[in-house]
Amino acid sequence: MVINAPRSEYGEQKVFSHSHQQYNNFAQRHIGPQAEEIQDMLQVLGLSNLDELIEKTVPQGIRFTHTLNLPAPQSEYAALGKLKQIAAKNQVYRSFIGMGYYDCITPGVIQRNILENPGWYTAYTPYQPEIAQGRLEALLNFQTMIIDLTGLEIANASLLDEGTAAAEAMSLSYGVCKNKANSFFVSRACHPQTIDVLQTRAEPLGINIIIGDHQTFDFAEPIFGAVLQYPASDGTIYDYRSFIEKAHQVGALVTVAADPLSLALLTPPGELGADIAVGSTQRFGIPLGFGGPHAAYFATKEEYKRLVPGRIVGVSKDIHGQPALRLALQTREQHIRREKATSNICTAQVLLAVMASMYAVYHGPQGLKAIAQNIHQLTVTLANGLKRLGYQISSESFFDTLRVELGTNSLATILQAADARNINLRIINNSAVGISIDETTTTEDLIDLWQVFAGKDELPFTVEELISPTSHIPLPRTSNYLTHPVFNRYHSETELLRYLHQLETKDLSLTTSMIPLGSCTMKLNATAEMIPVTWAEFGKIHPFAPPSQTRGYQILFQQLEAWLAEITGFAGISLQPNAGSQGEYAGLLVIRHYHESRGEGHRNICLIPQSAHGTNPASAVMCGMKVVGVACDLQGNIDVNDLKAKAEKHSHELAALMVTYPSTHGVFEEAIQEICAVIHTHGGQVYMDGANMNAQVGLCRPGDIGADVCHLNLHKTFCIPHGGGGPGMGPIGVASHLLPFLPGHSVVPIQKSTGAVSAAPWGSASILVISWMYIAMMGAEGLTAATNVAILNANYIAKRLESYYPVLYQGKNGLVAHECILDLRALKKSASIEIDDVAKRLMDYGFHAPTVSWPVAGTIMVEPTESESKQELDRFCDALIAIRQEIADIEIGKADIQDNVLKNAPHTAESLIIGEWNHPYSREQAAYPAPWNKEHKFWPTVGRIDAAFGDRNFVCSCLPMEAYS
Repeated sequence: MVINAPRSEYGEQKVFSHSHQQYNNFAQRHIGPQAEEIQDMLQVLGLSNLDELIEKTVPQGIRFTHTLNLPAPQSEYAALGKLKQIAAKNQVYRSFIGMGYYDCITPGVIQRNILENPGWYTAYTPYQPEIAQGRLEALLNFQTMIIDLTGLEIANASLLDEGTAAAEAMSLSYGVCKNKANSFFVSRACHPQTIDVLQTRAEPLGINIIIGDHQTFDFAEPIFGAVLQYPASDGTIYDYRSFIEKAHQVGALVTVAADPLSLALLTPPGELGADIAVGSTQRFGIPLGFGGPHAAYFATKEEYKRLVPGRIVGVSKDIHGQPALRLALQTREQHIRREKATSNICTAQVLLAVMASMYAVYHGPQGLKAIAQNIHQLTVTLANGLKRLGYQISSESFFDTLRVELGTNSLATILQAADARNINLRIINNSAVGISIDETTTTEDLIDLWQVFAGKDELPFTVEELISPTSHIPLPRTSNYLTHPVFNRYHSETELLRYLHQLETKDLSLTTSMIPLGSCTMKLNATAEMIPVTWAEFGKIHPFAPPSQTRGYQILFQQLEAWLAEITGFAGISLQPNAGSQGEYAGLLVIRHYHESRGEGHRNICLIPQSAHGTNPASAVMCGMKVVGVACDLQGNIDVNDLKAKAEKHSHELAALMVTYPSTHGVFEEAIQEICAVIHTHGGQVYMDGANMNAQVGLCRPGDIGADVCHLNLHKTFCIPHGGGGPGMGPIGVASHLLPFLPGHSVVPIQKSTGAVSAAPWGSASILVISWMYIAMMGAEGLTAATNVAILNANYIAKRLESYYPVLYQGKNGLVAHECILDLRALKKSASIEIDDVAKRLMDYGFHAPTVSWPVAGTIMVEPTESESKQELDRFCDALIAIRQEIADIEIGKADIQDNVLKNAPHTAESLIIGEWNHPYSREQAAYPAPWNKEHKFWPTVGRIDAAFGDRNFVCSCLPMEAYS
């Protein structure tokens, strides 16, 4: 890297040694500080260049001394052009495959104003609810939509996909069932990918999966739960009431995996007696995307509310008594429960859930019903035509899917004719195919399908003579749904546009200011990276389309896997895990199966430092492991002596160590190689949590350090946006001896010994283009420069703030990695100021709080990332320094210890102008504490929220409109 390079002809100092001109240099646009600012920050640190910083920060023994072997960086224009060439190798067919995935229409107003809008996709998880009321309202709409459609009492704010949602339902059922059974019934009519994910999840927990026919299952073998598909995977609609009643008689819980669009016409699962309903909202305006990302749903009875996986948005009130939203039942969040958790889910598919909810808002109950009726009518018409052509339809009870028996007709001939018309059918077996109709299907499509089965263009009938009013739905819905005004008000584009914008302005995102959350890496999500997500060549591909149609995707996967393998030093990558938590789970499953392959299945002890992410112990438990904690020393590092003692004690049973690097405390631990060696000496494997990979890229590699497995948060280090709490991707890299144990898939031939961990073979494939673009545009030198500047920015903040707030942990040279922990614990004693007071006061300054009280209670963890300029870093530091002065005023008695700007924060516009102002500080000090607030003010729309009130009065669906008046 060249810092003091000559100036370009544009008068700007070049930061990188490659020959790209500055105006084509994406890395200089991604990295916030310019060359002069970098030098200024280094000077504050008493350093002469970035090399000196890295020398003092990253242990010499783990330094990667070569340049990453990656393609030369490309400009935004060139990278988009190259990716367009790759995309062109995908063939966009009309896919009638179904199996839980359908083409659909994304309303333009939703695509442009949510999916393509950084005001929505760059926001963070709504842990600071006062500045997240917009997306919380959208998620409350989602929950209300699911509650209404399923006929159950509560719903969460989405899960990752239908397969894993079914697995979560199995876990919940296992936890609450009182009959001591360990068998779970799975109808063979379920989607095969769901069965695959369930089998993977069940095996390490010792759950016996019984796959059978629900119509003949006699309950002779005790079961704790069951899952049924509604409609079935082949399209048949079964009346499950008798099965559910029998299951309840033996004490089992029943989950119904239901297509939510069908529930506009079908009796909902709750009315059938189901205990849990799961499914995917993909067809509510979310592109196919070769499998994701999509928003799954999970609904159940209120009695199980504290066991529901993921997040639930609940209604509470703020200090002014106004309704306000926040994440409910925080103590229920699984990662807080650590090794006692039944799920490792700590995320959701927020951006996609928002889209699905707005699809329902836009169409309303009548619109959804009309779409469902049109689909059903087209399916009935298609069935009538196929019968006229001599084909047998296996069931006369269906919604949108037909199983067509081919009889004496050749499957190969049918498929060849379909391919000639760019049509994909589902191959059920050699004598039957499936056809699923969707929102995009037209009568012209029906004609093409009939021609495929007729074997000729001339048909013995017209469309008109086949249309009949006959319904093939045996359980018609009689109950109302989507009755709340929000689903009946915004049906014109003008009204919806304004509603979306209104919600967007309630949320702080990266369009507002930096979001300095430690361990979350809220960096630039460049427009050029996002553009390809909505290309039809990526978005309109079914996850089970034939490989001949997905060559573009395969090239994308191969290149991205090769690049990530080079960056991490591993032999291979699996892109299947569609969240960081799923990456942890997949990585530990790989380790489990490796031990079993060597006849060492007894190895089940997982060592985890006490400072680890809460999902680490939860993931270990899900993989059938027992968690043993390892102490940390006063500097926040792993206590190596304690580690050695625990490894020695459990040597025979040691399966793995889970370690985060740099540490959860934001420091490059000097002993990391020794730590890995200790584990290997005792026969264990090292799992590295890649949450902090943004401090490693180009400087060191997990595979070289000694890790055997590492998951990568693509939504952190590799620029997939957080989306307000999802989507994410958590692929894993593994050493060569673990390659045979990577996740496989039952539908697409990925032959590996571990079963599927996600419903789609490559997880949320369509957003992988974002990380591809990032790496392609940055190149090896740009990626390394980004890591250097991320470390610089964190150390600059730590240096500027250390005299106001002690920096809790530092490396041996007094430096931190890419994040720093500021200790605020003394303020409680000196000024009665809690950590939340500082977090809420930052909102008045226009900032999102850093990570609060984690990994150490009473502290904040700050991660600025490389994308923030020195100007923004200074603005943030100035805000925290000003807040420290406000606290000092309390300490010396100048400000009231109870009635002060921190205790009353955040201040809303309404609180300043309505009623009398009775506080001992001015309105100006409350609302405009910094000069930049007068140039642009971000207003929290609610005051501080009373979370305890919401938990005591649990409500997770939309309130009547009069509650807001």
